[in-house]
Amino acid sequence: MWDNPGALNRVSDLLFAGAALIVLYWVIRFAIQQPVFSLAELRVLGSEQVSREQAAAIVKRDLKGTFFTLDIARLRSSFEKLPWVRRADVRRQWPDRIDVVIEEHQPLARWGNKALVNPQGEVFSAESKAKLPLLSGPDGTSAEVSTQYARMVDSFAKINRVPAEVHLTQRGAWQVKLDNGLTLEVEREQMESRIARFIEAYSRTVAPLKRRIEYVDLRYGNGFAVRVPEVAQMKDAVVRPGA
Repeated sequence: MWDNPGALNRVSDLLFAGAALIVLYWVIRFAIQQPVFSLAELRVLGSEQVSREQAAAIVKRDLKGTFFTLDIARLRSSFEKLPWVRRADVRRQWPDRIDVVIEEHQPLARWGNKALVNPQGEVFSAESKAKLPLLSGPDGTSAEVSTQYARMVDSFAKINRVPAEVHLTQRGAWQVKLDNGLTLEVEREQMESRIARFIEAYSRTVAPLKRRIEYVDLRYGNGFAVRVPEVAQMKDAVVRPGA
């Protein structure tokens, strides 16, 4: 190779290009760290729940570097750790601004005694003074319970009732408490069809009763049992909708 001028020229060109790239890298690195590229503003958009104090604490802790060197992933992670934030999109806006676009959790219901759940079935910890229904179930079932609750809202609207509580028990049974205090119990299998059967029969069976009804057992194959609390000495009455 040493006696080949063409090869030596190519090697020389490669070494020169490599050296130029290294110099260019350090020049750019030096330039982007200069005060001229300092950040002047951070805007939080799309949020009603993120307070000024929360945003200021994140800015003080994580808004480090310049427009080019800011750790976007770290800033996004910090906002997504806030109670009401479901997702944060961090965007650079030339020349000196950062926009944080927030997607907030929308509470569907309370989940147990300590958390909330959104329509996607995601459980999150936040404080809310809103009057919300109560959902619960074994670990990992929040998406299923939330989906079934939404379907029940549509179903019970046909008889002008609203589910106030929906619980999936450890053994797989559903317990539904309506806004009038009536509690329904139904097995996981054929749950939707049995609730539909109850709703279809409601106006001619349960609604006309002159007594307060506190419990309906939908686990029967061809009917349901109604409990009347005022008549404690009587056994549950079995109602057969087709009878």
